[in-house]
Amino acid sequence: MSTTHEERAAVAQDVLPASTLVELIDAHLYMPFPFRRSPHEAAVTAGVDDWLCATGLSDEPGVPAMIRRTRPAELASYNSPDADPGVLQLVAHQIAYQFVFDDRAEEVGRHRPGLLLPMLGESIAILRDGAPPSTPLGAALSDLYRQIRARCTPAQAARWAWKSREYVHGLLYEAVAQTHPSPLRPGLCTSIRSLTAGVEPFHPLCEAAQPRELASEELHHPVMRQLSRLSADAAVWIPDLFSAVKEQRSGEMINLALAYQRAHQCPLPVAVTLAIQQINRTIREFESLYAEIEPELSPSGVGYVEGMAGWIRGCYYWSRTVPRYADAAAPVLR
Repeated sequence: MSTTHEERAAVAQDVLPASTLVELIDAHLYMPFPFRRSPHEAAVTAGVDDWLCATGLSDEPGVPAMIRRTRPAELASYNSPDADPGVLQLVAHQIAYQFVFDDRAEEVGRHRPGLLLPMLGESIAILRDGAPPSTPLGAALSDLYRQIRARCTPAQAARWAWKSREYVHGLLYEAVAQTHPSPLRPGLCTSIRSLTAGVEPFHPLCEAAQPRELASEELHHPVMRQLSRLSADAAVWIPDLFSAVKEQRSGEMINLALAYQRAHQCPLPVAVTLAIQQINRTIREFESLYAEIEPELSPSGVGYVEGMAGWIRGCYYWSRTVPRYADAAAPVLR
């Protein structure tokens, strides 16, 4: 994010006229992956509603309205259009759970991060030790973990739990950052964002969707690990573009576009364009590395990488129309 003054000035000149962030993003973002959706989306939507009722989360204040604004089954459908109905339902359940968990963590930890400790501690105990839950959120996580173990291999379930614990810890880092008295350095902001993205816990489900379990040397190949990282970053940075207006108004810190704006003291359209350039570089690097390793991959390995690419595509098309980011269609702020 070491953009010079001259580069920022050039970007400001190149920003195409746009009345909304959606227009600006569509004009500049590189998206090589075409829109797709699952034929099972309607059934999965009903399944999410049933699961939220069964776990008690739909009785929590504000959750039904939040689910209507975020459409977790739609995001799952766009991300994983080729997944079988069972895996797709799991993806949608996990998305719904993470939306509830993330919003609750933001609400609780906004002013006093220490208040998050019981909530996060319960989650870690469930994921690490299989401890019994004591709250509706814990009960939902425990049931989700049960479903993961039933559908995935033991190794895939272990990777899911590990990545999910990283996500839980990331929410505490985010809460601390929100209460920090001075603006965060951009590098620290993106580091925290990579944890709170919550995308990498879905990669074991990309594995589980394949006909065969990937061999260890394929799954842990250095290029494959880099593809995983690039996929997660691009997938979460894209919603950051669409949520920039909303998060600017609410004083949020952990957002790629707003990190550029704070670092360079520039108008929001310029900051969004700078963020888009970083996303475009990330997507192109993903494409380049995938082309490099694809001849060495098994059919399941190819499907796994295609699943990671699906998160980049899905987050873009979902973010463009989801009610959660409706502010992106409003006149752009300066």
